[in-house]
Amino acid sequence: MEIKKMYIDGEWTEGTSGKLIDSINPATGEVIAQVYESSLEDTNRAIAAARKSFYVTREWRDMDSQQRGDILLKIADTIEKYLPELAKLDAIDNGKPLREAEGDVDDGLHTFRYYASLIKAPCGGEYELNSNFSYMVHEPVGVCAQITPWNYPFLMAIWKLAPALAAGNSIVFKPSSDTMLSTIKLFEIFEEVGLPKGTVNLVVGPGSTVGDLLASSPDVDMVTFTGSTAVGQSIMRGNVKKIGLELGGKSPNVIFADADFEGAVEWAMIGIFFNQGEVCSAGSRIIIEESIKDKFVARLAERANAMTLGNPLDNPDMGPLISEKHMNRVLSYIEKGKAEGATCVCGGFRYTEGECAKGYFVRPTIFDNCTSDMTIVKEEIFGPVVTIQTFKTEE
Repeated sequence: MEIKKMYIDGEWTEGTSGKLIDSINPATGEVIAQVYESSLEDTNRAIAAARKSFYVTREWRDMDSQQRGDILLKIADTIEKYLPELAKLDAIDNGKPLREAEGDVDDGLHTFRYYASLIKAPCGGEYELNSNFSYMVHEPVGVCAQITPWNYPFLMAIWKLAPALAAGNSIVFKPSSDTMLSTIKLFEIFEEVGLPKGTVNLVVGPGSTVGDLLASSPDVDMVTFTGSTAVGQSIMRGNVKKIGLELGGKSPNVIFADADFEGAVEWAMIGIFFNQGEVCSAGSRIIIEESIKDKFVARLAERANAMTLGNPLDNPDMGPLISEKHMNRVLSYIEKGKAEGATCVCGGFRYTEGECAKGYFVRPTIFDNCTSDMTIVKEEIFGPVVTIQTFKTEE
């Protein structure tokens, strides 16, 4: 079994803890790799390396923007070269169908190309008012700590890394402990293209230790976090550094009787069952005009029941949930929905047929006759579960 290392100050290292984190294939429950866990000492060393890179050696920060843009383009070209490998890593590590993982990687490489072109364009400005002049200059923030979730491992990493690198910042990056493999490959690409020592640093470990230190360290100038609302709130408390947060949601689709019926069904399907429903903006609530509700629910259930589940590499309609723990959390919400009186139209159980027997699969689930006070309507489930509520329009 392959054992992966963290990346600090231009070197791959095992770190000081000696602990290993298992990377588990959610389609089979099997350990596919292990990664050395970062200690607090390792994390502080990564922060110090980024700080030295930005404030002392300044190689990336002071590099001509044309040259920096060329390196970002080289990163994009190298990602494209490794696209099949990167997509496969996300599929087996996260559980999303291979075609979706390929789309993520393709989006990621174009993100680097976008920011490479952006920094080559003129920027800044000069403004005159009453014989006084004001100047606008774009400058990097400094040391940026970046923390990403497990639902879009590769793409979320690039959405944070590409603009920060384009601006000349130095970075300490922490992926989710559930999905580390494509991020590690991305840092191998950074090394391959020759990013200056200390510009990018990779640490892995629990948010409660490694993440907390990154968020609280006075040597970090900015922290960006994508994840749960509760953790985002904890990062904000007592923090005076620059913060960027992208947190959870409970997004409704509102459907009127005069809508394109099949189009509404199609987008409702995509809204909740794409990426196994593990999306912060998933359309997990449908609020529909009462006169078409029964017809809509019947059609939606027909489509959901026809969905295939299986090995992500075989491109099923839907893959497994990220982990056994998360699967059990989703199943617990489904049981709450049943207990609260919602009607489970389809799904609502763990799927264990054939090759799915040992994986973390949940059938697409639709709850009808829901009310706003139900737990499944109020709480973010982050899985393939959608609730139906109705409304009437005035005559």
